[in-house]
Amino acid sequence: MNDYLRLLNENRLTLIMSLPKNDPALCEAAFEAGADVVKVHINVDHRASGTHFGPLAEELPALSAMLEHRKGPMGIVLGGTLEAAQRDMAAAAALPFSFYSLYAQNVPPALLTGGVPVMAACDSAYSLDEIAEMGPCGAQILEASIVPGGEYGTRLSMRDLLRYSAIVRRSGLPVVVPTQRLVTPEDVPALVKTGVRGLMIGAVVTGHDPDGIQRAIRAFKAAIAEVR
Repeated sequence: MNDYLRLLNENRLTLIMSLPKNDPALCEAAFEAGADVVKVHINVDHRASGTHFGPLAEELPALSAMLEHRKGPMGIVLGGTLEAAQRDMAAAAALPFSFYSLYAQNVPPALLTGGVPVMAACDSAYSLDEIAEMGPCGAQILEASIVPGGEYGTRLSMRDLLRYSAIVRRSGLPVVVPTQRLVTPEDVPALVKTGVRGLMIGAVVTGHDPDGIQRAIRAFKAAIAEVR
C-alpha cells in the first residue's frame, strides 16, 4: 500500500502540513515538529496563504531539495486549472511524490490511472451524489474543501461537522479536512468522531514562519495523541 494511504488507514488522525510556500526550511521544520505528511504546490494562486506558486520548472529547485530530505510522504497540488495540471503532470510523474492533490474539476482523467494516488477535493458546490462517485471514478482520497472562500478563517461549528460526517459516509474514501476554518487543537476530538482520517493544517492556523508552523504542529499532534 502507498505510504500516504497507509498513514490515513492506520492513524487515528493523520496530520498533513500544507506549506504556505515552497521553502525547504519550512518543510524541514514541519517534519521535525512531527507532521506526518507535507503538501506543496505549483501553478496556483493560493487563497489561504496569499502565495503565487509558479510552474514546475520554476519551483523545481526548491521541490527537489525538499524531496531529497523528506522524512515522510509528500504530495503536490499540480495546479489551479485543468490546463495547468495537464501541462506539468508528466514531468511531476518523474518525482517521488506520494500523491497528487487537485480539485476534482482540475483532475485530468489520465491522472486517475497513472499509479500515483489522487486526493480529489470537492468544494461547496459539489452534491453528495457527486461525492459518492469520487471513488468509482478513480479518486483514492477525498479532501473536503467545502468552506466558501469568504468564510476562510472563521470558527468551526457543529454544522461543519455534520457536513464532514455526511461526506465520510457517502464517499467511502479516507477524508481529509483542510483548515479553511480556524480549527484549534481543542476541535480534534470532535473531528475524529466524524470519521475523517486526516487534518491538513495551513496558513490559516500556522502562519508563514517556521516557529509558528512548529508550534501549531506540536499542539495538534499532542491533541491527536490524547484522543481515545
